[in-house]
Amino acid sequence: MMCKVFKISKSGYYHWLQNGESNRWNENQKLLVEIKRIFQDSGQSYGSPRMTEELRSLGYTVSRPRTARIMTAAGLQAKRKRKFKATTDSRHKYPIAPNLLNQDFSVAAPAKVWVSDITYIRTNKGWMYLTVIIDLFDRKVIGWAMSKGLSAEETSIPAWRMAVKNRPITNELIFHSDRGVQYACNAFTNLLEREKLLSRSMSRKGNCWDNAVAESFFKTIKVELVYQRSFLDQEQAKLTLFRWIETWYNKRRRHSALGYKTIIEFEQLNNNQRIAA
Repeated sequence: MMCKVFKISKSGYYHWLQNGESNRWNENQKLLVEIKRIFQDSGQSYGSPRMTEELRSLGYTVSRPRTARIMTAAGLQAKRKRKFKATTDSRHKYPIAPNLLNQDFSVAAPAKVWVSDITYIRTNKGWMYLTVIIDLFDRKVIGWAMSKGLSAEETSIPAWRMAVKNRPITNELIFHSDRGVQYACNAFTNLLEREKLLSRSMSRKGNCWDNAVAESFFKTIKVELVYQRSFLDQEQAKLTLFRWIETWYNKRRRHSALGYKTIIEFEQLNNNQRIAA
């Protein structure tokens, strides 16, 4: 009766009874302990591809299908992305820059193309807004700002100042954003015009794919962090997002666009290749 319930053969059951647990089963149990730890550490965001790469980095020899089977059996399923509303307000009379990026997100070196966008963060004491600037080369958030308002002085300008401090502009750079007033207004454009090596680029009207990398980042942070907790106030939200961006996303999270390497691993690999060349 038990063999029928569990859909196993009688011979298989008696073989197990006589020989005990297999080496494979014991190995899978050890892997499961590590997988559960990594899964929780990632905010329950890692599916089998990232999980496999993380296990390999720790010295385990494991395939993606095996990892997937263990995770499925344990009921470990990565959280999925969902849609969210945008904060873009393009109803203004400021000049619009051409779309120089043209959905080409492949970059061969750092500080060649930066993208930026703004999203909202809910707290129990009102909304906050997160502005980020991302280098397309290594997907690193090089500048960001949390604010209670949506003016350029609170969003795009402080994020820009952090970005140029963290990664100075030494070569020709494309800065791409949407058509929002925070990026088109005089206060921000005057700041960008000081950089002689910089060219401005903006998405086409209503085309979210033109800024897909920034959109993807916001979907990631919403699923892996924001949707999983309630922020008491703006200060708690700012501290929590700081920790997530600087200690997790920029250092330890594995990125599919980087071959499932962390940003630090990708930077080290790039430096080693430059030295070898």
